[in-house]
This record gives sequence, structure tokens and C-alpha cells, in this order.
Amino acid sequence: MRFTVSSTALSSKLSALARVINSKNALPILGDFVFEITDGILHLTASDSENVMKTQVELAESEGNVRFAIGNHDLLEAVKGFSEQPITFDVNQEQNLVKITYQNGLFSLPIENADEFPQAQPVSDTANTIVLPNTVLAENINRSIFATATDELRPVMNGIYFDLTADCLAVVASDGHKLVRNRVYAIKSEQPASFILPKKPANLLKNLLGKDGDEVIIRFDERNAEINYGDGTIQCRLIEGRYPNYNSVIPQSNPNELRVDRLGLLAALRRVQPFANDSSNLIRFHVEGSTLQLDAEDYDFSKTATERMTCEYQGQPMSIGFKGSSFIEVLSNFDCAEVVIQLADPSRAGLVLPSEQPENQDVLMLMMPMLIND
Repeated sequence: MRFTVSSTALSSKLSALARVINSKNALPILGDFVFEITDGILHLTASDSENVMKTQVELAESEGNVRFAIGNHDLLEAVKGFSEQPITFDVNQEQNLVKITYQNGLFSLPIENADEFPQAQPVSDTANTIVLPNTVLAENINRSIFATATDELRPVMNGIYFDLTADCLAVVASDGHKLVRNRVYAIKSEQPASFILPKKPANLLKNLLGKDGDEVIIRFDERNAEINYGDGTIQCRLIEGRYPNYNSVIPQSNPNELRVDRLGLLAALRRVQPFANDSSNLIRFHVEGSTLQLDAEDYDFSKTATERMTCEYQGQPMSIGFKGSSFIEVLSNFDCAEVVIQLADPSRAGLVLPSEQPENQDVLMLMMPMLIND
């Protein structure tokens, strides 16, 4: 059986699929791509047993239908160096071999029976559905994924929580020290539903989603999700369990409000942070009038740093401690010119908001304070 495909189209699809494949697999066939030709379309599949990615490529020519598996590494290395040209696959299933011909030569690789490849668990017929633009999903994953935990004791904290309610879709992530809550008001449902997306499929989506506003369809039940985007699909196993009540930890009244240039504060924190104690990474924020002062100190090594910057502040003079590296992460995941920091007192969580919210959305990040010694 023979088929011909564009080298660059095949290379880009295989490179995307390769991200799901683990370097070590319990089943050797999970190191393969599955090729399936049906009616002139090449369907490509890769999996790590918990996540399955599928995509498709239109063929220039094909003779009949075929299905086989081929090792990912050698094929990917071979095709990604090609300039744009047609490449032809001659598949011999009796000899378990494929011969691949291109402009200046050919190579051959062994193939395997694709029937041994594990099948993804389909979502149930009663699955819930969320439809949203790919740009909105990509933005929300990008904004949230840094705040997920790596916690063996509480696996529910290791993913991104999608909470569909009658008011909005909330996309939430937290590691117990910082929290991100994004609300998308254009998406809502009278029938509440939720799921926890693991980090790996979230990272895959972050890199795959386009920015053309096309729709992404997410179907999910209690255990599995199927996410359809453009010409691809990700099927994944969800994190099971009850996500904590994130709204209960968000303070409703933080009367002291600080408005400051985001990039200026980010640069100042990066300069001051190396002088903080390595174990605590504590940076003291002192705000009074129109001045924000950042202090870091590590008395074990006789290191201190202080930096002042102008700001707009309405509230009582206050000193509050935050973990420097976490605050840098929070600021790095906004794209606004200014941020608003809302504070209550040195013992209560601070809120960081963009000065202007994205259209039809509400973005909020929370930072737990650290104890400072006056």
C-alpha cells in the first residue's frame, strides 16, 4: 500500500504529537505513532496511556486504507530535516516494513501491528460540554498553570480546576500559597459541572491552541475528557476528587489599595530577591504615601537590599511579607501595564488584579503573606 504526504505538514503534526509520548513506557508500543489512512486522510495518534492525542493530514495521493504503528524517534528525526517536498510511504505489512522515498533518497523502518495500541477510554453519553474560543482557553491555561501544586498527598491541587456555574466558567489553580481565579462570564450553564485537568494535557493544549478564535469543544464526565480543537483531539484521564472551596479563601474586603507599574515592580523584585534568605525567600513590602519600599535580608551571609519606587496608595501605612519568587511568578503571568494590589492587614491574603480586566472576564490572583519580624 502506498501514500504520499507533504513533508512539512507531516513533520509539524508529528512534532506536536511527540510531546505526549514518554521517554520510558511500560508498553513498548506507546513509543510509536499510529498511522491510519481512511478515504485519503491520514489520521495520526500518540499516547502515554493516560493521554491520547489525535490529528489528521490530507494526503496528496493514497491507494486504499491501512493501519500500522511506527517508532516515533527515528521517523521524527528523519522527516523534520526535510525541505517542503512530497514523501512517499510504501507499506509492506507482510514484512512489517515501510519504505519512505523522498527527493534525494530513501530509508526504511520497521512497523508494528497497530491493534496492540491501547484504546482511549471514551467519555460517556451523559458527558457535559463546554464550548469556548481557543484564545480564551489558551489565555486561561497560561495564566493558571504556574499556580498548580506538585503534591502527592493532595493530587486534586496538581491540576487546573474548571468550575462551570450559572454565572460563569471559573478556571482556578492553587498550591496553597498562591491562587489564580479566572472568571469567563460568556460561558455559563444552569446545570453546574466541574472537572480537574491534569498538568500534562494542560501544557499540551497551551502549546497547540491557535489564536484565530476558533472554537474548542470540551466534553467531560467524572473520569475522562475529550478536547476537540482545530484538526486535533486530546483525550485524557481527569484528576478525581473534590477541589477545595476556593471562594472561601478569597477575602471580600481588602480596603488598602496599591496601584503600581507591573514591569517596574517585577524588575525591582528581581533585583532585590537574590538578597533574601534562601530558605524563606521573604521580601518585605512597606507602603506609605506614594512610596513602596522592598526589603530583603539574609543575616546569615550579611546580605541586605532595599529598593524604593513610586506608587499610588490609598490606605493605612503597612508592612507585609511575601515570598519573592511567588510574587515574581504572579506578576509575570499578567500582561497589563499596571497592577492593583489590595491589602487588609499583614496577616491576611493580598489580592493582585490587573488595572484593566480582559473583556467579559475577571482575573484575580491571591498571595498568602509571610510572617515578618519587625
